[in-house]
Amino acid sequence: MNKNANIESSVKKYMHDLGRRARAASQVIANADGQTKNRALNAIAAALLDSQSTLVAENKKDMDAGQASNLSEPLLDRLELTPARIESMANGLQQIALLPESIGELSDMKFQPSGLQIGKMRVPIGVIGIIYESRPNVTADAAALCLKAGNATVLRGGSEAINSNIAIATCIHQGLDAAQLPADAVQFVETTDRAAVLELIQMQDYIDVVIPRGGKGLVQRISDDARVPVIKHLEGLCHVYIDEFAEIDMAIEVAFNSKTYRYGICGALETLLVSKEIASKVLPALYQKLTDKGVEVRACAETKKVLPTAADATEDDWGTEYLAPVLSVRTVDNLQAAMDHIARYGSGHTDSIITENLNHARQFMRQVDSSSVMVNAATCFADGFEYGLGAEIGISTDRLHVRGPVGVEGLTTQKYVVIGEGTTRGT
Repeated sequence: MNKNANIESSVKKYMHDLGRRARAASQVIANADGQTKNRALNAIAAALLDSQSTLVAENKKDMDAGQASNLSEPLLDRLELTPARIESMANGLQQIALLPESIGELSDMKFQPSGLQIGKMRVPIGVIGIIYESRPNVTADAAALCLKAGNATVLRGGSEAINSNIAIATCIHQGLDAAQLPADAVQFVETTDRAAVLELIQMQDYIDVVIPRGGKGLVQRISDDARVPVIKHLEGLCHVYIDEFAEIDMAIEVAFNSKTYRYGICGALETLLVSKEIASKVLPALYQKLTDKGVEVRACAETKKVLPTAADATEDDWGTEYLAPVLSVRTVDNLQAAMDHIARYGSGHTDSIITENLNHARQFMRQVDSSSVMVNAATCFADGFEYGLGAEIGISTDRLHVRGPVGVEGLTTQKYVVIGEGTTRGT
């Protein structure tokens, strides 16, 4: 057997061992009561705070390696762990602990003509595999959300954050031990071999669902190669449509905030659509604010009649998620034309209408097929914390099994419960 085959066999054995241990631990976590899980979450938070100096030191190893390999500034920023970010991680865990317990919750209980009482119970999914890049805080967030939902998890972070992630995983295991829960409930893949990812997403005996969190390339590869279900979104190509009935000042502020709050988030505005009836009233002031902020505006021919100094938009711009200070702008005839544009070019993530016309708002909400549809609100609100979920593990643009920000409830499923009194079925 050659060297590569030996390595491949070793990785396979390692990953299957993690999977077996996670599957066994999932039975314990699924039956743990809410108080025990919350004790573990608070203990993990305390361990993170107590280990700040260790976490920063381990993170420095990753930062030094990233700088040496010419990692981009945005990626270095995502990678860095500061005391403030560690405190934020701990606060997030404590907030998740405060969320209501949903496992075991009964709903829709109804009596049927047979005399049976039938309804649903919320239950864990089982074992969740999570694959992510750059941000080490995802290690704590993902583990916490899965734990709260009664799931075991197998985490595979990016190789650029390996030292940081191992240090955070150590804190997670300390917290689980403190609550007398199995440390095997959170498995962290410590090898940086890419073969581990392929193995993880094909372990049907051990992994119930995979959630990739990262760039389009990563998510596409996972979706193409996985043999287990995948919860994903490929792009956040978000739109704001300024309707002819929009209030001018509101439209300017919402569009500006949607674009400039943070350029690199999936809820950032990428294409602005403006009704031709209001373009000359809203675009000049908005364009000035955007250019003052350093945003490059790329405009269609109709928009350039109002903004002659804007750059020319191309067909490719309408389908581009910039994740950068660039905005494409298109003037459209009416609401239907705006919705047609979104249907053609959108990614099903988040789209917003700015209008004072209730009928237009209702039509937009009903017809636009995205995981979040907004009225008079900035697209950057597409976030699990802002939606009251405590935190999120990602935003799904799939239709099954969950859509939009994926919080604790999105990491659960339901089963039917049927209650009788010795009830039998006749012929």
